[in-house]
Amino acid sequence: MWTGAELRRLLADRAGLGLSKPSVSALLTKQPKQVKLETLAALCTALQCTPNDLFEVDTTPIEPAVRPAAKRRSSPAEPAKRSLPPA
Repeated sequence: MWTGAELRRLLADRAGLGLSKPSVSALLTKQPKQVKLETLAALCTALQCTPNDLFEVDTTPIEPAVRPAAKRRSSPAEPAKRSLPPA
């Protein structure tokens, strides 16, 4: 693990990317919601790794939500509710 200062130095020296102290701190302490492709490429260059080394993607299939059954008319004699055509 690196300190923020070490990571900033690596990014600047190896990848030519200058990030602010708060940006580097956020990369080290939080799970970012988004990362610019330029930053990801610079991290891979500076750390001599691939994007797969930096993060995991959860590929577990999501179960579809169960939809309630359509509401049926109470009796066949009940007319369907339809709008009238334009006059």
